[in-house]
Amino acid sequence: MPIKRGPPDAARLDRVVAEARRGRDEREKSYRDQALKLFPWICGRCAREFDRSNVQQLTVHHKDHNHDNNPVGGSNWELLCVYCHDNEHSRELEAAARNGPSAGEATAAATHRPFANLADLLKGGGRRDV
Repeated sequence: MPIKRGPPDAARLDRVVAEARRGRDEREKSYRDQALKLFPWICGRCAREFDRSNVQQLTVHHKDHNHDNNPVGGSNWELLCVYCHDNEHSRELEAAARNGPSAGEATAAATHRPFANLADLLKGGGRRDV
């Protein structure tokens, strides 16, 4: 049985439209939307092309891996498909596991010296009971 509905409430319709516009404005401020406006919708690694039907599979990769570094011109961004983006981060993790910290990451020097007075103990001629 069909439901009878009256004319749409104009105030409710205005609220829905205003909320949709606010949501659009907030999304446009995000770095993803900025990058999608700046760059062609093509993966920077595999060159796969995207359109409105599959653009959700296109991600923004931060070249320096710092998500707080979002320059207006997008110089720290590149668009990658989800597969290439996952691959990029996997390669970074594997390199870090093999070689220690990646280039650009500072490491703290070790300050503890467990054998600092070993030579003195060996010169003493043997075991010292404490």
